[in-house]
Amino acid sequence: MTRIYHRPAGLIAAGFIALALAFVTPAVPSNAAEFTMKFGTATFNDTQHQYIKFYKEALEKASNGRIEVGIHPRSELGPIPRMIDGLQLGTIEAYIGPADFFVGVEPRFGIFSTPMLFKDKDHATATVFDPALNEYALTLGEPKGISGLGIFATESSNYAAKSPILNLADFSGKKLRVNATAIEREKMRRLGATAVPLPLNEVLPSLQRGVIDGTMSGTAIFVAFKMNDMVKTITITNDTMLVSFAAVSKVWLDKLPPDLRKIVLETGRAMQAKTHAWEKDFSKGLEKTWEGMGGQIHTLSREELAKMAELLKTVGDDVTKDQPAVNEMLK
Repeated sequence: MTRIYHRPAGLIAAGFIALALAFVTPAVPSNAAEFTMKFGTATFNDTQHQYIKFYKEALEKASNGRIEVGIHPRSELGPIPRMIDGLQLGTIEAYIGPADFFVGVEPRFGIFSTPMLFKDKDHATATVFDPALNEYALTLGEPKGISGLGIFATESSNYAAKSPILNLADFSGKKLRVNATAIEREKMRRLGATAVPLPLNEVLPSLQRGVIDGTMSGTAIFVAFKMNDMVKTITITNDTMLVSFAAVSKVWLDKLPPDLRKIVLETGRAMQAKTHAWEKDFSKGLEKTWEGMGGQIHTLSREELAKMAELLKTVGDDVTKDQPAVNEMLK
């Protein structure tokens, strides 16, 4: 006689559930990050990209792996305006770019594009590293959902066009790409050119289609994006310094426990000086690299530079005179 043993239905069900879970539940490593931070920029192989690399290494270590930083250069997360929108909405956790692109968030960010504001890169660096100004600038966007991580000067904003700019008269009639501010548009007007605001990912296509004749960018951008196919001569005037601003989304930041919020912000500030030290060595070889790519470096004569300074010295005051808060920060 065959004996049939009956197992209780509850045990059978539990067994099937356990078996099913064994197949569908992935193994979670004990050191998995609790939070992910997508950190975007429009550039690559430059100082902004390097800031993110330094930040990733330092933050993941300081948080004991609780935060994982994803590096997204070359507008992988979208063009600059969309990345800034993402910061405010909380769909992108962090972004770094020229401070003047944040002018739509807070008009005072636009003053960093003021010509003749800084004597040179060292002066710009000393200014934004001043403790009081540094903290003020890093908290400027908080009412609009953006917290600053770091701010630092990178290089001068130079000019290049398909028809070279060899003197002031060569600006006349050209359509030149700028970042985003009224100050930049007024600067171009005084030089006889037309300002065309564009995010970085649109510069090369616009040069190719003839939408613009040239661009105002750092030498690192001309090198990294291999713009030597479109422009040959970079003209250096040192009238405007590029100041980069790294920011984190307050929407995301506020979701973190207090200890991690503190680490995120403190790590960003700590990377300012480290990135500046790296940039000083990096920038030394840029002009030689450009020349090795078949390009040329041109500097306006002393007389032309003096004339340019005279043309541009009142741009900041004239543009911001009806904006008390912006004018006050400029002064």
